[in-house]
Amino acid sequence: MEYRELYEWGVCRLREAGIEEASLDARLLLEEVCGTDRNYLLVHGEETVSGEKKDGYADMISRRGLHIPLQQIVGYQEFMGLKFAVTPDVLIPRQDTEILVEEAMRFLHDGMRILDMCTGSGCILLSLLKYSNDCVGTGCDISEKALQTARQNAASLNIEASFVQGDLFENIHDRYDFIVSNPPYIPTDVIPGLMEEVKDHEPVEALDGGEDGLAFYRRILDCAGEYLYPGGMLFFEIGCEQAGDVVRLMEKAGFEEVTVCRDFAGLDRVVYARRCG
Repeated sequence: MEYRELYEWGVCRLREAGIEEASLDARLLLEEVCGTDRNYLLVHGEETVSGEKKDGYADMISRRGLHIPLQQIVGYQEFMGLKFAVTPDVLIPRQDTEILVEEAMRFLHDGMRILDMCTGSGCILLSLLKYSNDCVGTGCDISEKALQTARQNAASLNIEASFVQGDLFENIHDRYDFIVSNPPYIPTDVIPGLMEEVKDHEPVEALDGGEDGLAFYRRILDCAGEYLYPGGMLFFEIGCEQAGDVVRLMEKAGFEEVTVCRDFAGLDRVVYARRCG
């Protein structure tokens, strides 16, 4: 079968399965199987694809048709220009979270100590360490399986970091200049209405923020001041409708200079503040 013909077959199958980005996903999966780029379809669309690659593509299309996320099928996701391994045990890194990293980098100086709470794949912590000098980083997560993925990413990127299993600050004993976190923030009753790719294939413990979505912000803020140096900073990713609530919680916890940042769609996405003193 020709390359273009195989691509068109993949698009058709994904559309039949109700995949919104059928054309894009069909192309990306074909490029993954064949080791090609986006120009190959236009320039070499008439070339024949081997039976082995055709079978591999058919398997990927079948799995994507079951609404398994593309990133879990190929096994990785690009984030901050780096490639991170992705498994069903971690939240898939998203472009919105790059806003959190970019805001933190504005204040990050060489040699600082960073704690990434609810680290998941480690994408936030490892990106900050990659683009700084001599910083020390610790990632914490309640899921040991998630931490296995984070350690794998640290090794593949050749970045030195520590990873600690525990329920938030349970096993954290040091102080830090920065605490960064993309905690679970989706209200419990909203989760059943999410896309199948999210609600059925990403870890619910990385999504469920309790009845109002704010449970983890409250729990982190209850203790964060004890683990920050005076003047240290706390950075949160938030849901786009949570800025007002999170700002009030940070101010109530004694944080100063509370700031809200928007994402590329103009939606509130990050809140950060400084510990007083």
